[in-house]
Amino acid sequence: MAQKKIKVTLVKSTIGRLKSHIACAKGLGLRRMNHTVEVIDTPENRGMINKINYMVKSEEV
Repeated sequence: MAQKKIKVTLVKSTIGRLKSHIACAKGLGLRRMNHTVEVIDTPENRGMINKINYMVKSEEV
């Protein structure tokens, strides 16, 4: 069974953000603006995406 994935793109900079929000972006594998990664759809990843939802754009693959 293939695991569901989410495509996440960082659309706003992490400069000047809370340390926990920067950590969420790094935890998702996002390195710079307009960087896109595919992460497995887990509750942990969903939580990180929800925490920094104002900085990222996400869509299901």
